Amino acid sequence: MQYQEQYRKIITIEPGKRGGKPCIRAMRITVGDILGWLGTGMSFDEIIDDFPELTREDIQAALLFAADRDDSTLLMAA
Repeated sequence: MQYQEQYRKIITIEPGKRGGKPCIRAMRITVGDILGWLGTGMSFDEIIDDFPELTREDIQAALLFAADRDDSTLLMAA
């Protein structure tokens, strides 16, 4: 959990919201939503234009959360 201090105040997980997926500041926008938008080629500015409640810090926190999850994922061969 290398980046946890940088995202822990932004990324929230609530069992009853979006199926317990990690969300941005208790909103209904998930880390996965942001990753998907970035993956389709949207820029930070385009995302913020479409969702003005988001900040650059929110988007960066989503990326750090995903990087942290990737660093802590261990796959084992069958």
